[in-house]
Amino acid sequence: MSRSEWSLECRHRVQVEFYVNENTFKERLKLFFIKNQRSSLRIRLFNFSLKLLTCLLYIVRVLLDDPALGIGCWGCPKQNYTFNESSSEINWAPILWVERKVALWAIQVIVAIISFLETMLLIYLSYKGNIWEQIFRVPFILEMINTLPFIITIFWPPLRNLFIPVFLNCWLAKHALENMINDFHRAILRSQSAMFNQVLILFCTLLCLVFTGTCGIQHLERAGDNLSLLTSFYFCIVTFSTVGYGDVTPKIWPSQLLVVIMICVALVVLPLQFEELVYLWMERQKSGGNYSRHRAQTEKHVILCVSSLKIDLLMDFLNEFYAHPRLQDYYVVILCPTEMDIQVRRVLQIPLWSQRVIYLQGSALKDQDLMRAKMDNGEACFILSSRNEVDRTAADHQTILRAWAVKDFAPNCPLYVQILKPENKFHVKFAEHVVCEEECKYAMLALNCICPATSTLITLLVHTSRGQEGQDSPEQWQRMYGRCSGNEVYHVRMGDSKFFREYEGKSFTYAAFHAHKKYGVCLIGLKREDNKSILLNPGPRHILAASDTCFYINITKEENSAFIFKQEEKQKRKGFAGQGLYEGSSRLPVHSIIASMVAMDLQNTECRPTPSGGGGGGSKLALPTENGSGSRRPSIAPVLEVADSSTLLPCDLLSDQSEDEMTPSEDEGLSVVEYVKGYPPNSPYIGSSPTLCHLLPVKAPFCCLRLDKGCKHNSYEDAKAYGFKNKLIIVSAETAGNGLYNFIVPLRAYYRPRRELNPIVLLLDNKPDHHFLEAICCFPMVYYMEGSVDNLDSLLRCGVIYADNLVVADKESTMSAEEDYMADAKTIVNVQTMFRLFPSLSITTELTHPSNMRFMQFRAKDSYSLALSKLEKRERENGSNLAFMFRLPFAAGRVFSISMLDTLLYQSFVKDYMIPITRLLLGLDTTPGSGYLCAMKISEDDLWIRTYGRLFQKLCSSSAEIPIGIYRTQSHVFSTEASPLLPGQSQVSVSVEDCEDTRETKGPWGVRAGTGGGSTHGRHMVGSDPAEHPLLRRKSLPWARRLSRKGSRHTGKAAAEWISQQRLSLYRRSERQELSELVKNRMKHLGLPTTGYDEMNDHQNTLSYVLINPPPDTRLEPNDIVYLIRSDPLAHVASSSQSRKSSCSNKLASCNPETRDETQL
Repeated sequence: MSRSEWSLECRHRVQVEFYVNENTFKERLKLFFIKNQRSSLRIRLFNFSLKLLTCLLYIVRVLLDDPALGIGCWGCPKQNYTFNESSSEINWAPILWVERKVALWAIQVIVAIISFLETMLLIYLSYKGNIWEQIFRVPFILEMINTLPFIITIFWPPLRNLFIPVFLNCWLAKHALENMINDFHRAILRSQSAMFNQVLILFCTLLCLVFTGTCGIQHLERAGDNLSLLTSFYFCIVTFSTVGYGDVTPKIWPSQLLVVIMICVALVVLPLQFEELVYLWMERQKSGGNYSRHRAQTEKHVILCVSSLKIDLLMDFLNEFYAHPRLQDYYVVILCPTEMDIQVRRVLQIPLWSQRVIYLQGSALKDQDLMRAKMDNGEACFILSSRNEVDRTAADHQTILRAWAVKDFAPNCPLYVQILKPENKFHVKFAEHVVCEEECKYAMLALNCICPATSTLITLLVHTSRGQEGQDSPEQWQRMYGRCSGNEVYHVRMGDSKFFREYEGKSFTYAAFHAHKKYGVCLIGLKREDNKSILLNPGPRHILAASDTCFYINITKEENSAFIFKQEEKQKRKGFAGQGLYEGSSRLPVHSIIASMVAMDLQNTECRPTPSGGGGGGSKLALPTENGSGSRRPSIAPVLEVADSSTLLPCDLLSDQSEDEMTPSEDEGLSVVEYVKGYPPNSPYIGSSPTLCHLLPVKAPFCCLRLDKGCKHNSYEDAKAYGFKNKLIIVSAETAGNGLYNFIVPLRAYYRPRRELNPIVLLLDNKPDHHFLEAICCFPMVYYMEGSVDNLDSLLRCGVIYADNLVVADKESTMSAEEDYMADAKTIVNVQTMFRLFPSLSITTELTHPSNMRFMQFRAKDSYSLALSKLEKRERENGSNLAFMFRLPFAAGRVFSISMLDTLLYQSFVKDYMIPITRLLLGLDTTPGSGYLCAMKISEDDLWIRTYGRLFQKLCSSSAEIPIGIYRTQSHVFSTEASPLLPGQSQVSVSVEDCEDTRETKGPWGVRAGTGGGSTHGRHMVGSDPAEHPLLRRKSLPWARRLSRKGSRHTGKAAAEWISQQRLSLYRRSERQELSELVKNRMKHLGLPTTGYDEMNDHQNTLSYVLINPPPDTRLEPNDIVYLIRSDPLAHVASSSQSRKSSCSNKLASCNPETRDETQL
């Protein structure tokens, strides 16, 4: 481009300036007076001040004016006026003319001119084409009435004394105040409070009405009684308050007319204002208002975010949260998008909660609502999922968005999040504490099959209780069970602990045993100062340091304990023989020697196999041969301060093949598949903890996973054809969700011996997808089948008669119902049917609502169940958080609700270690060096140990295992010696004919129990004559008889009851036979062999319960199952490899009682 062309193009260019606002004088004025919030606020404040000044000048004028001195225009001669009551004529001169000083007139004129100019300017700026709309506005008319007459008096002096109703400026001041508040809220970018505005408007309206009436009556009565301003104010207050004394009344009709007008205006305006105020108040009550910023800065509060708030969830949270003493001064702010429920509103009106629980209706996704809840000042935020939703994935998505919104708004607020589906857990990984419901649920259900009542054990541990439940009951088991339920997990720094600081530099098992012996506390784990991982039972080779954090189970924490050493000091003064020997050899302290006074060094005999009563492998609880005979009490080796490898039974589960070498000979010709140990290659979701498991060397084809259909690889079509050695575990679920993966992993973990692995059958309503089958095809003996738990044919096909455990998981489609608590109706009825068809089957059921567990194994005329119902009501009235704990199905671990684990998340606010410890106990996490939960059954051969404290010592000294509780099963049938003619005798849960049935079938059932394996729930205690086994506990249950209906004292009536009882026995026997025939006919119709199903043993006449950390002097009983925390087998593989002999086969089958020959009762 040439220079001339470029200059020509530049000549045609036009520079354009763009303005955000129009660059005109009117637009600039509009921007300053109207659009700009800050300048507009200043203008309105100035206008408000002018109006108040005019009202003040009017009052000054009234106080300076005296009609008695003369009335007239400016410069005119004054006339005196006297009111005559008898005359009906009105002198208008006192009403039209007033006395106004020159200085006062000048000030009012200046103010009027300013107000007039401002009004005209605003009219000009807001003009939009319709001038009449601006002229006929009420504020404009009032402005003209109050300003134009003053301006006219400048040019016409006689009118300077003309009365002008300046007091009407109060209404203009009210209008300016409303606009000013709106501009103020806009200027500081805060949402205005509608409630505050409405209250302010109502107050200003009342003030303006009173001020207008006072000034109007006072001025008009200048022609009457000449009332003062104060008297007029008194008259208006008395009139508007509807009191009406009548001592002051208007004398002339204009003032009377004004009173009528003011009353009519008040009757129209005030109700409208009050209606608006009440409406806003009701809306405020629904939404909850705001949490005070001042309170948020001076008091501590936590926020609870939920989709919908039910009364059960609210009470569980409040009872658990405020159970801790240091949380009593905290406030709870509930943020929920729905309107408050009627039951919730009723509870929050109780004074106990109304002062510290605040309900706000709002969404966590709105910053405005988070600001109302003062989320940035909160100590914690609990975000709970709505588990009653049919679409649980959608509920999780809502929870994830809430967590993201809270983290974005208040990044420093700790988050406690509950997730339903495990595949959604990684989205909230940033939260401080996360509980995945399906992970915990299925892992707990899996452990229930090998460690009975694990669900009850965990539930009692994570609930805050004082241990006072059931202490007023005459039943000994209820008192003991209630007292032990108060045990919880606590932590303390070892160097600061009176429990453990004396064991610094000693082994973990040494400290655990002696702390339990001396203080009754159970040391279960610890955490190193330089490591964040918690280790459960790290083993005897772990030496305690002062900086370690110890985790222990006790009734209360150490800070609330009182220490009394009187008994120990007496024992120290007495002294005893052999003290020098032990001080020289193992340097045991005094209380350790007391714990094992007659102890001998049995280190060489502990590893020596000893013959067992059943002819099987030896037991680590076997009776020592050196001192087990004679009258002398058998002794137990002391627990050493420092671990010695020769004292421990080595058990390397990774390379020990001794238990697998016998497999070919026992399989009776079946093909043997060698298992390998490794990590599952396919995880169904992100975030699953890797666990070393028993795996197949080659993945099984998908067709081989189908239990009821053969394929080209095998022709088996039912569970009988597979010839499983161990009993089946059947899981009934609606869909094959990713949570089922966590059911399989704990049952296939590497520390479960191969000969104890139970086949797992998944009974699914819907066909599983390939993604799930890809995840489970690497596990041995895992099968699936399509069917429903309410279909008898499906149960028979999946091998229910060869199963020992049936797990019924809660179905998503039944979690919501039109009527509350009806969501479990179908599950309860189906389980009750199975309970009647298969009495010996151990059924574990998950319910949506904990209160429905009273319907499990329901017996309407059972007086013992009725007595338990009364006990539950009494405990609930006493304020117990665990009122349902005495229900027999819950105590036995046969029913639980996942909502009972909500307290796990709540407790994490005070105990941040509860979630990791629970996950370690359930096998969801596997930390290197941390132990795992298992169980061990006490047989009659093991009763030489006698007490739980001696068992603690035996386990710590021989295998370094830490017992944490007992699962006890006992009979509660009537004695056969008890005469049915006794007065007041009442029938309890099992009648006399049950004892007769069991005696008649004791022979064949005893054989069947010995071959098929013992029951983890102690069911086979019932199948023998009680006279042959005096250790079998029998109770007459006087407590149940007292609470049941008292019978007649006459012998004849008792005999009649006995006869009716025998009739009932015949009816029940015939009903049982009818059910048996029904099942056999269905099996024949399906082509299944009926040999596996016979008259099944009924275990309704036993009760089971959990004792957490019982006292050391607790007597052991036959069929007690002891919960153990066994140390990690991988922790010391290298150090114990040289002594690997087949020691695992010498140990008691502690994970599953079916794997050892036992003496059956």
